[in-house]
Amino acid sequence: MNAPIDRAERCAPRPGQAGQEAALLEADLHLPPTPGQAAGEGHVAIPYAHRLQSIGRIFGPGFIAGAADDDPSGIATYAQAGAAYGYTLGWTMLLTWPLAAAVQETCGRIGRTTGEGLAAAISKRCPPALLRTVVLLLVVANVINLGADLGAMGSAMSLIGGGAPHPWVIVFALLSTLLETFLDYKRYARFLRWMTLALLAYAATAFAVHLSWSDVLRGVLLPSMPDSSAWMLVAAIFGTTISPYLFFWQASQEAEDARTKAKSLLTSAISAGEERRISLDSWFGMFFSNLIAIFIIITTAATLHIAGITQIDTAAQAAEALRPLAGDFAFALFASGIIGTGLLAVPVLAGSAAYAVSEAFGWRAGLGQAPRNAKAFYSVIAAAGILGVLVHFSPISPMQALLWSAVINGFVAAPLIALVIWLGSDMQVMKGNRIPRHLQALGGVACLIMFAVAVMTTVSWLAPTAP
Repeated sequence: MNAPIDRAERCAPRPGQAGQEAALLEADLHLPPTPGQAAGEGHVAIPYAHRLQSIGRIFGPGFIAGAADDDPSGIATYAQAGAAYGYTLGWTMLLTWPLAAAVQETCGRIGRTTGEGLAAAISKRCPPALLRTVVLLLVVANVINLGADLGAMGSAMSLIGGGAPHPWVIVFALLSTLLETFLDYKRYARFLRWMTLALLAYAATAFAVHLSWSDVLRGVLLPSMPDSSAWMLVAAIFGTTISPYLFFWQASQEAEDARTKAKSLLTSAISAGEERRISLDSWFGMFFSNLIAIFIIITTAATLHIAGITQIDTAAQAAEALRPLAGDFAFALFASGIIGTGLLAVPVLAGSAAYAVSEAFGWRAGLGQAPRNAKAFYSVIAAAGILGVLVHFSPISPMQALLWSAVINGFVAAPLIALVIWLGSDMQVMKGNRIPRHLQALGGVACLIMFAVAVMTTVSWLAPTAP
């Protein structure tokens, strides 16, 4: 284990790197010259190749967080919504988009402004016992989610290539842990960006089946509740879309991204250009995530629901049910999407747990750190993967795992969102540049809704099952 370190410690850029990184960032964001500086004066010449990478630079932690939100467990929830109620719950994705995006943007602003992850920022304003309780619940929920996601990936690989799913569960857990631990940070971030393309499989699947676009638009644009039993599925959709682990991931990634660039980014409030980038990154990331969720809902609505298949327990089960109804092509796309999204979500789940635990205890943290310099951080990542595998091999069913994870996340999300909005509104924490009122308002609504979700899922969990 690492000894606690001073949280003000920064990872300085390599010699000669700071100026070039700052110039590249300014070019990407089209920032004006500093006061008293003539246009072009003191600026590093920006190679054309770097300009071609501008979109990749702008879509960073927020976009990855949004894509990771559509993990195999989330896919199972969205598939169940379409199978059980057809197109009628598509509107929930329009409602969750601004709420999730506002919270994610606030987390990103906190990370970029403070140069610290969310747990480190909370530790300076809250009692240690409160922070560690939140972190413990987060880790438990993440491990359960990891087990469900790894199981879905193993089952999907078994459907595509044959053989038992269990060995694939171990392979995927080992692969994710090794890549996250030993791959260079910048290359790993690039790998995660590429993995977001796996979600396009669900858009392709939707267009591979016959859709009633008038029914699709009615379900997405006109809120309705088919019956009272649908409320629990609505609560599950909110619980899987507004996920606490994404709060920690985006804040920590923004802080780490700043530390690997110009050091000047950490010495003052973030610039208008940085605010625009974080906002665009967060809102587009969650838009992309929710759009893919809509495609999953309408795909299962147009196939499984119409065929009378109304109960889906796992994402792999949804893929298997699609084969006789929509053909091998739709099946292959859906199943391969489970594997791709899992390779994106598993490291985010393990990494967010490691960031939260390490920051709560003052250990050195960061994917930009060498394993020998952050042994505790990488040990948490490895432990999360091992525990996730054990959850898969335990008697816990996938649906039980999803329910337990939803209940825990519901209890964590509401108070955590309140803390995030409080920190983002604190002039001292945000160096005089607190979040705007629309983020405060949307965050408040998200907090209230997630509290209601926690109550609803808990009541459902404790209610006796009808004979």
